[in-house]
Order: sequence, then structure tokens, then C-alpha cells
Amino acid sequence: MPLSASIPAAVPATHRQVVLAAQPRDTLTTDHFEVVTTPVPEPGPGQALVRNRLMSVAAVMRPLTLPDPDRFGLPQLLQRPGDPMHGPAVGEVVAAPGTDLAPGELVRHRLGWREYAVVDAAEAERLTPGALPDPAAYLSQGFAAWLGVVRGAEVRPGDTVFVTGAAGGVGTLAGQFARLHGAARVIGSTGSRRKADCLTEELGYDAAVVRGAGPIEDQLREAAPDGIDALFDNVGGEQLLAALAVARRGARFALVGALSAQLTGDAMATTAISTFDLIARGITLRGVAAFDHRDAYPEYEREFGRALSEGAMSYPHTRLRGIERAPRALCELVEGRHVGAVLVEL
Repeated sequence: MPLSASIPAAVPATHRQVVLAAQPRDTLTTDHFEVVTTPVPEPGPGQALVRNRLMSVAAVMRPLTLPDPDRFGLPQLLQRPGDPMHGPAVGEVVAAPGTDLAPGELVRHRLGWREYAVVDAAEAERLTPGALPDPAAYLSQGFAAWLGVVRGAEVRPGDTVFVTGAAGGVGTLAGQFARLHGAARVIGSTGSRRKADCLTEELGYDAAVVRGAGPIEDQLREAAPDGIDALFDNVGGEQLLAALAVARRGARFALVGALSAQLTGDAMATTAISTFDLIARGITLRGVAAFDHRDAYPEYEREFGRALSEGAMSYPHTRLRGIERAPRALCELVEGRHVGAVLVEL
């Protein structure tokens, strides 16, 4: 299909994108993906053609199915064989006829995993110039981290906070936000001693528990002998149960992720919890999803930008170059090989 006259001649006729070749049943491998060449799409009325420059890869992107997707309203988690993968990306507007977007503007959207994307103008979020010191930070999972700390667990000065999945893109920021909001002690869980050392030596965690190094509850009791006041939970399962066992009366739990279930492909896997115990000890469990708190984004962006600029926080991440590396990046992330976020330059 030839490019329309509204698209600059410098735009190539074709581009590359990553397609899900098969739904994973067990271990995710690069064989589940295919990098294909396809015509660059043309924008229609109210749309923009965007040249993607940077995309993020997150463990939550592991392709999965849901038994009743309409019920859960989570299209961002669904990936079907034969369809292009998707996820957050930052790109440059190439053409946006009939919209208020101008060529050259940087926008964020959810059609990553491809070099060019046609995005509805209403869903292309302009980046606030200078709000964050590094454009890569616009692809951080910092908003989820901030929400879990501030609105979910309501971290207060003096709290002891437990962050599960602490070495991932969300957890590396959640621990720092907890400290920024006054936490006296921050404990993280992770999958290896190497990552545990990174948490305590580089990211300001006071202690870490290691999955596979003994019962999580025993390790957590040792790390928090007086109990925990708040939980930022990325994982669920055994780690959530351990936090409940060690929680002080009135503890506040933010449930932000469910990786123990999602990484198996069964997003609906359950964890048995005693409701009587919750009632008796006055423990609050609150599910936190970013789309319910869009009003908070400006406050988060101001706080995150200021903390990064002043050196009060860091943004741990790895950058890889080339769309062909995206499938391997996701596999490695699911396997637990990286600390912090993983970004792919396109």
C-alpha cells in the first residue's frame, strides 16, 4: 500500500513488528514470537503515525489468556496468537492530519513492539517537556509504584514496609518511594542473593528475603522482628501469606501485581486467606490499578521528577537496542535475569 501524501517521503514503506506466534503453556521462549516485516500503516481521521523510539518490556507482558476478559476489563494483559504484541512506548509524531498533534512531538502510548504505530490522537499522551530529566523515565513503572505506596499502602513516617518482587521495574521504585514517604525500615523480596545484595547495597533497602532460601515467613520474621505496617505486593501467593502472618494490627496492604499467578499463565490462580484473621487484626487489603487513579498522575510526575533531579531517587533500568531483541528481553525478564526496568531502543 503506498504512503499517502500526508506522510513524509522519508518514512519507509515497511517496518518491523513482533507478533505472538504461539501461546506459551509452560516456559516462555523466543520461539513464541516472530519478528515480521509489514507495510507502514497509514493514519486515518483523528489518528497519528508515530515512529517509536523506545519501548518497555515488563513481566506482566508475558502472553496469557483470561477465561472472561470482559469481566476483568484488562485488555492490556491479553495477547492472542497471530496478533502484534503491545505495551508502553515513547515515539515521535510523524504525521497527524486533522489533529492537534504536530510532527516532532514526543508522545507515549500502548502500541509498542513495532517500529511505527498508528495511534488514536486521543490516546497519544503528550510528554511534558522537562517534567522528567530522562525521557526513558516516562516508560518507568513509577506510577504503579507511587500509587501502591501512597494510595494503596498509605505508607507513613516510621512504618516498616515489605515490598515483594522488589528487584523488578516496579519494586525498585516502590522501595525508594516508601523511603521518600517516611518509612523507617524497608524490606524487599527477590529471587537471588545477587539481587538481594543489589537491593541493600544500591537501592536503599534495609534487608531482603530470597525466594528459595527458606520459608519466606521465617526470613521475613527475622528481617522484621516487630512486624510490618505496610505491604506493597507485586507477587501474591506465599509472599502475601507470609506478610499476613507477620503483619501488625491495622496493617495496610496494597495489592499491585500477581506475578506468582501471571507468570504461570493462570492469572486467576487463588491464594487462601483467612478473612477472620483480617477482621480480627484490622488489616486492610486494597487492590490498586493505575486506570482507577488517573487524577493522581500529575502529583506523581512532579514528585518523581523532583526526586530524580535532586538525586533522591534513581531509575534502575537496562537498555537494549533493536526490536529483534525484544522477545529475548521479555524471556530474560520473566526468568529474573534483570534488575529494574528493561527498555528497548527501536
